[in-house]
Order: sequence, then C-alpha cells, then structure tokens
Amino acid sequence: MRLFYFRTYPLNEHFSASKIILLAFIDSIIISLTKWFNHIIKLFGKIEIDAMTTQDKNTETLILETARVVFVEKGFDGARMQEIADKAGINKALLHYYYRSKERLFEAIFKESFSKIVPHIFEIIGSSATLAKKIEGFVDSYIELLTKNPHIPLFILHELYRNPDRIGDTLLMSGIDPEGIKSQLAEQMHNENYAEIEPQQLLVNIIALCVFPFVARPILQTVLFEKDSEKYQKFIDSRKQEVTRFIIKALEKS
Repeated sequence: MRLFYFRTYPLNEHFSASKIILLAFIDSIIISLTKWFNHIIKLFGKIEIDAMTTQDKNTETLILETARVVFVEKGFDGARMQEIADKAGINKALLHYYYRSKERLFEAIFKESFSKIVPHIFEIIGSSATLAKKIEGFVDSYIELLTKNPHIPLFILHELYRNPDRIGDTLLMSGIDPEGIKSQLAEQMHNENYAEIEPQQLLVNIIALCVFPFVARPILQTVLFEKDSEKYQKFIDSRKQEVTRFIIKALEKS
C-alpha cells in the first residue's frame, strides 16, 4: 500500500505570487508527510512479514523437536501425529500444514539428523592431517555429536529397517567421495608405515566402536553401570581416548 499526493495550480488571476508560495509551502509539508506515511506503512509491512517468518520457523522447530522425542520413545510405528500435536501444544491441522504425513515428518528429522553427522566427520577424514590425527578427530567429533544427539543412531537404524536404500542414496547425494576417501586412507596407511588393512574395515571398525554404546545404552547402563546414568556418561567420555588408542594400536605393525 502506498499513499500519493499531487496538486496542480490553476494559472489565473485569482492566484497571486504570495498565495502560490504559501500553497507550495503547504504542499511541501504534505508531500513530506506522505513520504513519511509511505515509509511507516512499508516498515510495518516488513515487520509483519518478518514476524510471520519467525513464527513459522519457531513453530516448525517446535514440531521437529517434539516429534523427535516421540519417535525415540515410541518408534516410528508407535508414534501418532495427534500425540505429537498435543505435546507440541498445537492442533493437528497445523501439524499437517507443515508435514502432511508421519512419513514426511520422520524423513525431515532423519535428514536433519543425518546432516549433522556427514559433513564434518568426512571433512576430517578428507583433510591433510596425519592418519592418527584423523582417527582422533573422527572419534572425538562422532562421540561428541552422539552425546548431544543420542537419537541419531536409533533414527538411522530404524531407517535402515524401513528404507535401506535411502541412507546410501542420501550419503552419495551429500557429495561424499567414497572412493577418494578409501584411496587416501590406504595411501596414508602405506606411507605412514601402518599395517595396511582394507580402508572399509578401518572405517567400519571406528564407526562401530563409537556407535554401539549409544545403541545399547539401556543394556549397558543396567548391566554394567547399575542403572547409574552418571557412571554411564563417564564411560562415554572416556571412550574418545579408548577408541582412538585401540584403533591406532591395532594399526601398528607387530
């Protein structure tokens, strides 16, 4: 919306020079006010749009955070859209406005979770650091990520069961170069005088040693740590050093 103001003066004997000057002065004030009102209207329109955008982002974030909790607690099959809407404090119609089905909501959370793992982890593997530093950085970053996002392994395992091809496709679409990574690891094992095991075995060993304690937390915490969450967390914190030491030791030539 924009306000306009424009006036023309009749050229006749009724308009003296002083009257024209006075009217011009008044018009200049009106034009200035009009410009000011146009600016205010534009400003409030922008504020309203920004507020709506922020509200949309906040609502979507709320939905994703709530759904993540429900999916972890109930699994995909046990989760219900109505329950997610109730826990998020919104109505089901609004939930369906953002995500038309449970499958799409789960997929959004899965992609968000997956995006937290892949880029940084494989950036470390593809760096110019020594192999020992790569292993240390990989393990440290991976365990730290899983500590902050313990739902990620469960989501990936569930997706492996539901749609096994999707994870592989998502990895490849993320820009990862598996052949390049394998080639680089093999070259470093050779050049840095380590035992030359298959790069695939090295990567799987590292990932398995990092992930298993999170997937098996209910069993480990109950059987090995007397259901004490603090003891379990201390164990997880120590895993960074233990896994790194174990992998590097296994690579050393006897």
